Amino acid sequence: MWLRTNRGDWQGCGFASCIAAHAVASNHYASHPDHRNRRAEVLRLRELPTPTPGPGEALVQIEACGVNFIDVYLREGRYASPLPFIPGQEAAGVVLALGPGTDSTDAASFKVGDRVAWCGVPATYAQFAVAPVARLIAVPDGITTRQAAAAMLQGMTAHYLAHSTYAIQKGDAVLVHAGAGGVGLLLIQMAKRQGARVFATVSTEEKAALARAAGATRPSSTHARTSPPACAS
Repeated sequence: MWLRTNRGDWQGCGFASCIAAHAVASNHYASHPDHRNRRAEVLRLRELPTPTPGPGEALVQIEACGVNFIDVYLREGRYASPLPFIPGQEAAGVVLALGPGTDSTDAASFKVGDRVAWCGVPATYAQFAVAPVARLIAVPDGITTRQAAAAMLQGMTAHYLAHSTYAIQKGDAVLVHAGAGGVGLLLIQMAKRQGARVFATVSTEEKAALARAAGATRPSSTHARTSPPACAS
C-alpha cells in the first residue's frame, strides 16, 4: 500500500489524528460526553459493559481510532446527537467475536482474530465496539491498525475526489488546497500516482515540506505575503 507517513507517532499514519486504546479483559471503557455540549472538558471516562454483537455484527477490540472534525462538531453541538453518547466514527482492531448467524451470511468473510477497520459507525472512542460485518475492511499485512484507522474516512474522501468527482488523468495539472492536511496528503499521492502534475497550497514552511514529501511539485505558502511562496526545487 502506498501511504506515506510524515507526521510522527501521535498522528498514526500521518493523515489523521489517531489515539490508541488500551484493552482490558472484561470491561469496556469509553470517553463519554457529559450531559452538555461544548469544550473537550465535557468528555468523561466511563466504564460500561462490553457490547454484545447481534446478527451480522462483529465485536472488535479497538487498537486505534481516528479523530476527525465531525467528532468535534458533535461534541460542540453543531450536529445534533442524543446525550450522552460515545464519540468516534472510525477505528481499527481485532475481531473478538461474531454475532449469531453471522458465519452463514454473505458478509461472513471475517473470522475471530482478523484485523479490520471501518468508518461511519458511531462509538469508537472505546476499547471494544460492535460494527456491522458488512462495513468491515480487512487490514492487509504491512499496514498497522493505527495507519488503517487514520486513513479510512480521509482516504475515502481523497479517493472519490481523485476517481469519481473527476478521474484524474496522466498529464493533468492538479491544485490541492490544504495540501498538508489529512485529505490533502492522500490526494497529492493519489494524483501523483495517476500521473498528474500536483501543486499545493499550505500555510507554513513546515507544511510545505510535508506536501513536497508527499509528491507536490510546488507547495506554496498562503501566508507568505511579503516574501515569495515556498517552492520545491
